[in-house]
Amino acid sequence: MSNRPIITMTTDFGLNDHFVGTMKGVILDILPEAEIVDISHAVQPFDVLDGALTVAQAYSYFPTGTVHMVIVDPGVGTERRPILLSTGPHYFVAPDNGVLSLIYGSAERVEVRHITADHYFRQPVSNTFHGRDIFAPVAAYLAKRVEPMKFGEPIEDFVRFNAPKPKPVDANTLRGVVLKVDRFGNLVTNITPKEIPALFQSGPPAFKLTVGKREVTAIRANYAEGTPNEVFAILGSMGYLEIAANRASAAQIIGAGKGAEVMIALEGAAAAANGV
Repeated sequence: MSNRPIITMTTDFGLNDHFVGTMKGVILDILPEAEIVDISHAVQPFDVLDGALTVAQAYSYFPTGTVHMVIVDPGVGTERRPILLSTGPHYFVAPDNGVLSLIYGSAERVEVRHITADHYFRQPVSNTFHGRDIFAPVAAYLAKRVEPMKFGEPIEDFVRFNAPKPKPVDANTLRGVVLKVDRFGNLVTNITPKEIPALFQSGPPAFKLTVGKREVTAIRANYAEGTPNEVFAILGSMGYLEIAANRASAAQIIGAGKGAEVMIALEGAAAAANGV
């Protein structure tokens, strides 16, 4: 366990308003020695899946005992519950709307509690800013080593969803979807080496990837291998197939974005070997 109390923040709040600074003030008032790390405040507004992808990519790189605040909360002020997730090495405080779904699916241990101990909250609790009045103080007290059991009882009916999975269309073709567009305009799909391993091996077979009205037939090992204005496939650091361009936005070149359908077909023998 780290000797430093570390609290991370993942939100869709942006940096134009006072929200992020206010939450940090609440934390530091309770725990002045806290080290607060911003994972991202640029999650797409109200986009629970984007928040789930963002925190799932980052949390495991932090020391044991880190507390993660994950606030993408279009249901703030409603009956949706504030929850505390313990995985053993990490703690998470978040709304019960599925934003922790990708962690539920990967953690070896999952204990979820409904946060009901309101003496840890700032009072009065705003109906529009639970980040300040509930999640920030709870995160601070967790980082201060208050036991999770003191915040509320365990629950089993927490909200979770499955991220969309690629599906075979026929013996040669796999259908996927663009999960997100990153800051550089790369289209991050839900296709991984597990579904189509031959594509990611040395000397991949010929293939045709279609997204929007564009066909892609090249895969590159890194972004710099692409020629100017060439759109190509690449295995990104998130572990997903990306559609990218060298020093350009593939999303703008193609005219496609989140939710766009991705079809990928290998040559017959290669496809059969992959079980597509």
